[in-house]
Amino acid sequence: MNMIDAARGPRISAETLHASTIALDGRAVLITGPSGSGKSDLALRMVDGGFTLVSDDQTIVKKHGERLLASAPATIAGKLEVRGIGIVEMERTEDVPVALIVELTSEIQRLPDDSRERPILGVKVPLISIDAMTASAPAKVRLALDRMGLEF
Repeated sequence: MNMIDAARGPRISAETLHASTIALDGRAVLITGPSGSGKSDLALRMVDGGFTLVSDDQTIVKKHGERLLASAPATIAGKLEVRGIGIVEMERTEDVPVALIVELTSEIQRLPDDSRERPILGVKVPLISIDAMTASAPAKVRLALDRMGLEF
């Protein structure tokens, strides 16, 4: 429950998610999935395609009004794990409104329901499932963000 403190304004609810997050044009995409599913690899490919890193592996999501804002924990801000290379410093951004959730799985429905969503801190966010290891994964994320992602 959000309480209002006259001196500080509305209290912000937050939680830390096991997700890598990237952003484009002020809209964040949370990439979720089990360890080893390709979250960091997909984030790297998205950054290579013009997105900016928000956070790798752990993302702090704060509710601010009716929006969710994504940021990195201070200890990993600006760092991305690149398998075979190590931890790499990257340009980053923070406090980006969450527009889409990408769930990584190898079991993909051919024609999924377009209205899938997942609530986080009481805010419903559009959800898609993709296989991170396919060559088309970055294009699918960009397409889903354009077609289904929340607008701000």
